[in-house]
Amino acid sequence: MKLKSPIFSVHLISFFRVLSFPGAKDMWRAYSDMREANYKNSDKYFHARGNYDAAQRGPGGAWAAKVISDARENVQRVTDWLKHGDSGHGVEDSRADQAANEWGRSGKDPNHFRPPGLPDKY
Repeated sequence: MKLKSPIFSVHLISFFRVLSFPGAKDMWRAYSDMREANYKNSDKYFHARGNYDAAQRGPGGAWAAKVISDARENVQRVTDWLKHGDSGHGVEDSRADQAANEWGRSGKDPNHFRPPGLPDKY
């Protein structure tokens, strides 16, 4: 399959390079923990924690966290648009996710978003 858009190709290659950064593993671990926990109102905590853990690895980790977070939110915007049309559905949630992402990347304590009762394992 040949990709016709050089811009798409460059972005795709850049994205796969991001996955090789140490921070990418932290982001994946937070996502996996969120799926495993399946705990109500914990989404923002896991966003903040993944970004926090990745940023602790230094500038490369913070960069990887930002690229991965932005990509995830952009994909979610597209899927929300496909599901709900131009209703604005999910815009507020996406903004709140990005605020939690930035909170964590800036080195602030992700426990600020921790919901009561979330098991200590997380």
